[in-house]
Amino acid sequence: MSAPLDLLWLQSGGCGGCSMSLLCADTPDFPALLADAGIRLLWHPSLSRASGDEVTALLDEIANGRRPLDVLVVEGALLRGPNGSGRFHLLAGTGVPMVSWVRRLAAQARHVVAVGSCAAWGGVTAAGANPTEACGLQYEDDLAGGLLGAGFRAAGGLPVLNIAGCPTHPGWVLETLMALADGSLAAADLDALQRPRFYADQLVHHGCTRNEYYEFKASAERPSDLGCMMEHLGCKGTQAHADCNTRLWNGEGSCTRGGYACISCTEPGFQEPGHAFDTTPKLAGIPIGLPTDMPKAWFVALSSLAKSATPRRVKHNAVADHVVVPPAIRRTRR
Repeated sequence: MSAPLDLLWLQSGGCGGCSMSLLCADTPDFPALLADAGIRLLWHPSLSRASGDEVTALLDEIANGRRPLDVLVVEGALLRGPNGSGRFHLLAGTGVPMVSWVRRLAAQARHVVAVGSCAAWGGVTAAGANPTEACGLQYEDDLAGGLLGAGFRAAGGLPVLNIAGCPTHPGWVLETLMALADGSLAAADLDALQRPRFYADQLVHHGCTRNEYYEFKASAERPSDLGCMMEHLGCKGTQAHADCNTRLWNGEGSCTRGGYACISCTEPGFQEPGHAFDTTPKLAGIPIGLPTDMPKAWFVALSSLAKSATPRRVKHNAVADHVVVPPAIRRTRR
């Protein structure tokens, strides 16, 4: 049996929401799930009992090369301020900026993983004037660089693995770690933004229960309506790379199934769309954010044709909060 994958998890600037989401993994015994996957959690600030001198001793051993580290996981944005000193965020009990610890530990780790959009791109923590100089591990929004630099490669040969999301689905995190544990994750398994392709090659639009309304461009006008939320209510499910509607959250739902527009939280810059999250910006009546891979002329033509062919049932139900007109009953056998 191969040695377990030693994993160290640090939390930097953020809300801790990805750790909270991780605890919603589909298992009654989270520690056993990690152990069965060949993963040994050396330390997590919320899930581990060790604290104080025990933790700083562990970090020192790893940073000085006396103890090997397979995976360094960072949750939360890296706070470089003020003026690049990193002193807005000191690791408790050490007096040393978290960014300094991350740089030293990343240099020793076989793999480095950014969990959440804050750790990947800066995320919500980097929004606005960004006084803390927050950034991601290897990106600042969609620009390569971040804390570790565009050329960074961990000892295992891979760049930072960006498990983006706000928060991340527990399945995205666990499946990535499991793939690292069995040695099956390669550079070809990452997309252009270094996200694992098993979820990033999908769109939130895939599997959305509102797809019939989307196809006929039968749009919701209020948050409680059943119709498609792309045209008026800011939904970016046709542009967001994630499998939220085919890999349901808590086995039950997703943002769009709960009546909330997809805000594209797996993408760089989602935190500052330039408009209200529940509003679709338009130019000459045409949504600016068109579905991925669709030219504007195609969308206009398709939309016009679809709206002219919308069944009465779909048209009425789209602007209601419940099914007003049920599907017709017809013989399906000839």
